[in-house]
Amino acid sequence: MVKSYDFRKAPAHLIRRTHQIAMALFMEESADADITPVQFAVLNALMDEPGQDQVSLSARVAFDAATSGSVIGRLEAKGWVRRQPDEHDRRRKRLWVTSAGCAVVAQVKRGAAKTQRRLLAPLDAQERKHLVALLGKVVDGHQGLDPFRR
Repeated sequence: MVKSYDFRKAPAHLIRRTHQIAMALFMEESADADITPVQFAVLNALMDEPGQDQVSLSARVAFDAATSGSVIGRLEAKGWVRRQPDEHDRRRKRLWVTSAGCAVVAQVKRGAAKTQRRLLAPLDAQERKHLVALLGKVVDGHQGLDPFRR
């Protein structure tokens, strides 16, 4: 008889479960702000590099360009992001964080930091450092992979 697959030892499954836990913790810590982790990442990326276009922004936060349009639309509806046509190519829209968006980021930053601490709480300091380094190495090692291509 064929044995079932042992997901408890499968890195992809463990990463997926860790992602679920991280999302739940972030949503708890930022409940008052009505923001998702992707929205928070988009706002931070725009604060770091104002005036990005949607395609560049999507690549920067590792999110597919098609879906990011709806994320940006929600941020714009909340008054946290403004769009404006590029002066050289009117079809291209540039994006900026508004002062209200900056205020939300400032509010959520503490919760995001607490999310990271809570997520890694089961590990000691050395294990935390090691895990972050290893995850960074995995991500860097797959940098050319397009997860949105099917």
